[in-house]
Formats: sequence, C-alpha cells, structure tokens
Amino acid sequence: MTVLWWVSVVALAVWVWLAACHGGFWRTDQRLPRGGAEPSRWPDVVAVVPARDEAGVLPLSLPSLLAQQYPGRARVVLVDDHSTDGTAELARELAAARGLELEVTTPPPLPEGWTGKLWALRHGVERAGDAEWLLLTDADIAHRPGSLQKLVVAGEAHNLDLVSQMARLRVASGWERLIVPAFVYFFAQLYPFRRSNRPSSRTAAAAGGCSLVRRRALERAGGVAAIRGAVIDDVSLARAVKRAGGRTWLGLADRVDSVRPYPGLSPLWRMVSRSAYAQLRYSPPLLLGTVLGLTLIYLVPPIAAVTGLLTGNWWTAGTGLAAWALMAGTFAPMLRYYDRPVTEAPLLPFTALLYLLMTVDSAVQHWRGRGASWKGRTYPPPQRIDDRTTHRA
Repeated sequence: MTVLWWVSVVALAVWVWLAACHGGFWRTDQRLPRGGAEPSRWPDVVAVVPARDEAGVLPLSLPSLLAQQYPGRARVVLVDDHSTDGTAELARELAAARGLELEVTTPPPLPEGWTGKLWALRHGVERAGDAEWLLLTDADIAHRPGSLQKLVVAGEAHNLDLVSQMARLRVASGWERLIVPAFVYFFAQLYPFRRSNRPSSRTAAAAGGCSLVRRRALERAGGVAAIRGAVIDDVSLARAVKRAGGRTWLGLADRVDSVRPYPGLSPLWRMVSRSAYAQLRYSPPLLLGTVLGLTLIYLVPPIAAVTGLLTGNWWTAGTGLAAWALMAGTFAPMLRYYDRPVTEAPLLPFTALLYLLMTVDSAVQHWRGRGASWKGRTYPPPQRIDDRTTHRA
C-alpha cells in the first residue's frame, strides 16, 4: 500500500468521526426556539447599530429594523462611528415617518486598546439606558417583519441570556455562491451550534450581526469593556456571557439577512483574512496545525481519489472517494439552506484551499505588523497593545 493510501485512510477516519461525533455541526436544524408563551409584560428593548461608512447598505437594512412591530417599548440607537460618507445624515432621513424611534449618536474618539466596533457598541449600550434587552445588530443586517418580537419571545420563554442568529448572507455573485455557504459551514465546524447551546458545554459562540442579550447578563460578564480588544467580538461576547453563568443560544436565521454585497473574490478574501489568524490566537503552532488539518481532511481525499483513478490504485481511489463523498454529504444541508444545488458540494475542497490561503495570508499580515484591518483602521496585535500599556505603567 502507498503512503497516500494510508493518509487517505486517516482522512476517511477523521470524516467518519466528524460526521458522527462532532456535535452534529453539519446539521442546519438549529433555528430560533419556538413553543414558548409570549411574556405577560413585554420587556423594553433597544437595538444598538454600530455604523462606520455604511451609507451604501443602510437604505436596505435600517428601514426594516425601524419598521419592526413590537408590543412593548423599543427604539433604535445608531452609533455613527466617525463616518465620512454621510451615514448619520442618511440614517436620520431614513427614520422619517418610520415606526421605531431612532437616535443617531457619535462616540468619543477611539481610545487605545479598543476596536472601533466595540467602542461604538459600548457607547450605544450607554445610550440605551436601562432597557432589559439589547439587540446588537450590524448596519448591513435586514430584519424581516416579526424578527424582533420572535427574538424576545425566544429569550424570555426559554430563559436565555444571549439569543444569536447567524444572518443569511448574500449569495448573488459567483464568488459568493462558492465561498459564503462554506464560510458558515466552517464556522459551525469550529463551533458546533448544538454543542454551544448546551449550558454544560465549554463551547460558546454567537453571530455578531444579530445578538439579543440581557442587559444584566452583559453587566455580569463585565460589559463591552470585557472584550474591548477582540477582533472576533461575537464569539468573545458569547464566551464572556457563558463564563458569567449566562445561557447562550446560536442558530441559523430565517428572518434575518445580510444585505452587504461581496461581488468579487477580493472583498470576501478581506472578510476572512482580517480575523483568521486572530481566531488562532496568533499562534504559529495553531497555524501549522490548521494548515496540516485542512490539508488532511479537505485536500487529501480528492488528491487520493484522482491519483488512484489515474494510476489504477483502486484502494487509494476508493478511500479518497469515500472521504470526499462523506465531506460533500455533510456540506449538502448548508447548500440547501442557501438554496444552492447539492451538486456544488464536491467543490468544497477547492473552497477549503482558498480558506487555507486566506488564513496563511492573515498570519503574514500579522507578522508584517499590520494586525487586523477594517473600515480604514488597522489594529495592532494584542501583545503590542499590552507592551505599550506596560511601558507606560
């Protein structure tokens, strides 16, 4: 037997374990909890929307949030994070004759040690007053009718402290269709939703585009300040809430959509690479392990299948095809969720190769001292912030 055959056997064994024992990560049945009774008293809710240079998407998203029909008191705080494209003025125009009250506010200048989004969120939370629930939602997220009410019912009826939905991302362009379903699939593989939703599990995750959090749970977790430097703020928030004893829930959305377009590979590449190395805690060993792991489970099966078929090595071809088929089978439910044909599932190895390159690029940018970059801001690596703070102390 060849070395490639043995490696393909390992890849097949890994896929059997992933499919059977990894929290059912490939399933798409984690949707907003239902069956609970509506609260006898509807709690106050404030939606906090951080926005920096979002004039291009606000007309598609903000009206849907302002039009929410909520039985209790609700309002929206849009935090204009020093935009240069007229975001604040446009938001005020869009609020005319809409349902919910809108407050547009600007935070103080960004202090050292904070990411821009979290500094804006902190300011918005302060402006929210004593509302019992805070809906942390991005400027590119559109909410279908009834979305807010259903979120609150789920949180109240199931005694949750954080209710988060992974917004349905846009899949209009060719690159979006190739990369977006895999993006959500890989996220679920890192943080299996079912496992994250178990109170006894250490796994915790959320989706930053739509997270409803109890104010008191956020305060117990240390507030937004507890995660002020986090690039992956949604997962950090869920971990903080869960560590403080809160109950978190994450699932796929049916009534929440992202309207942000990614027409080409470049913007999608930036979306992934800006936080990929942060996800690995800026660790070279974890980076190496990730590269080897992605190669083993996503690239070896098709390589073994094609090589085996071309050389007449049927054992290698068989194990490679079996692993590839199992991989595609676990990806099929996500494709169906995005209304994509399951015949696209065998393309997952190519998409995984792109993600591998994006991750390596993220590390390279970090090593060059550029840190994470977003919306015209570049954040230095955490250790550099710590070094400066220690030096001044």
